[in-house]
Amino acid sequence: MTGCFPVHFVGAGPGAADLLTLRAARLLAAADLVLYPGTYLDPDVLAHCGPGARLVDTQDLDLDAITAHLVAGARAGERVVRLTSGDPSLYSALHEQARRLDAAGVAWEVTPGVPAYAAATALVGRELTVPHLAQSVVLTRTRARSTPMGEGESLTAFAATGATLVLHLAIRRTRELAAELVPVVGEDCPVVVVHRASQPEELVLRGTVGSIADQVEEAGLRQAAVILVGRALGDARDGGESFLYSPERERRR
Repeated sequence: MTGCFPVHFVGAGPGAADLLTLRAARLLAAADLVLYPGTYLDPDVLAHCGPGARLVDTQDLDLDAITAHLVAGARAGERVVRLTSGDPSLYSALHEQARRLDAAGVAWEVTPGVPAYAAATALVGRELTVPHLAQSVVLTRTRARSTPMGEGESLTAFAATGATLVLHLAIRRTRELAAELVPVVGEDCPVVVVHRASQPEELVLRGTVGSIADQVEEAGLRQAAVILVGRALGDARDGGESFLYSPERERRR
């Protein structure tokens, strides 16, 4: 592998400067070159960077151009950080970039971050898994002008399981998605939309599958929003209590 230091893919969290991990802050402080997604990131996050760091906004760059910066920096012996919004494990193009780095003989490592859906649920004070309502969470997206979905990965199939749905990259298709979901979960199924959770312009919309599209369109939301769908988002009194903490559960002595 070339270069003295590996390229670090670092989860920038949902955008707030104080929701980075300690490791992420340390890597940014030491970085010579930082590539960041300007579309989704609060600029305050970059305050963790050292004064001499070169900053590259990737929102107008394609994957090859981004990788060229990563490879050139690593080969020059620079400490390189590639920031991703949320956590690198979700919709970050980590796989594609890492594959190119492997081909170029450049080492790389991954530092996790707080995912956007976690920040969204924290903001609205909800748990996505509530006894007797939902014990599974599906993280997915929809297909518009994007990568095709895998066979069997339909929204209605996921919804039919009763799991709480977390929809990324879907805000522009809210009305179409709602129409798909109504026959499966009903018009009254709770929905929460969170725009830029943890950032200064954060916005929370609460409604149902039948009403949320009107709210999203009225608010003019076009990007950087997470859609949460499921019964667990409604009145928590409708659920039971976890057996894990039940007094009836036998515990080790």
